[in-house]
Amino acid sequence: MFAIALKADRYPTYVLSDSETGARLEIVPERGGIVTRWQVQDQDILYFDEERFANPELSVRGGIPILFPICGNLPDNAYTLNGQPYTLKQHGFARDLPWQVVLQDVREAAALTLQLTSDDQTRSVYPFDFRLQFTYRLHGHILDIQQQVTNLSDQPMPFSTGLHPYFWVKDKSQLSFELPAQQYQNHITGELEPFPGSFDLNQPEIDVALRPLSGTAATVTDIDLNRRLTLNWSDAYSTLVFWAVKGKDYYCLEPWSAPRNALNTSQELLTLAPQTTCETNVRLAVAFL
Repeated sequence: MFAIALKADRYPTYVLSDSETGARLEIVPERGGIVTRWQVQDQDILYFDEERFANPELSVRGGIPILFPICGNLPDNAYTLNGQPYTLKQHGFARDLPWQVVLQDVREAAALTLQLTSDDQTRSVYPFDFRLQFTYRLHGHILDIQQQVTNLSDQPMPFSTGLHPYFWVKDKSQLSFELPAQQYQNHITGELEPFPGSFDLNQPEIDVALRPLSGTAATVTDIDLNRRLTLNWSDAYSTLVFWAVKGKDYYCLEPWSAPRNALNTSQELLTLAPQTTCETNVRLAVAFL
């Protein structure tokens, strides 16, 4: 049986649940439409930093932040469009703005649809009219995230979209990876390097963009926690970012539609014709060993 409840917390929090499997998902529309918690069989799947979340001046570290209209950062946070310079901070603005709940459904899953639309604030850094709708569907051990981007402008709209999930881990040495790439760009050194199928998790920080991708699925097995995480994504996603910091109980595996700085380079940049909609999907599934 599926259900959706509203919890009075620091911010209004929607709780999606599947009583048959004990799965639970918490979403905070007011703080960037972020998923703050995902539990399967009473186990937390996501890492979440409550202290940073309590300070609205800080970016949230944890959960599943939404990336739009860029993924990653731009040099000097700047880009030029039609000869006009703009400033846009890392990962864009969608993760910082309040979203509106527009639909709830508990028939075939616990499903919540959120919406974000352009306004004067967004147009000052990204000169387009748009509508974003994200639908989170919880059923069993699966979380589906359907994303719809609609260009309401009278000109083509370039953009990137992505997710930045933080997965909880106790012992990174117990992780094994099946990732569909043979090379990556090291964001720290800027170098293109071969991907041997694993990472040296003793490094202070790992920040790499795996591409080109040879498939639309990735698997991380956590032997210590006896569970396997599988990500699937639609063809719009060209890049898979892996990020981990030594001493922190998380790793990030992030599907991006384009690499860093795509608004300037146009590399893998999505462009949406006026009055049309682009739909993308990401599925996260947990299996216990």
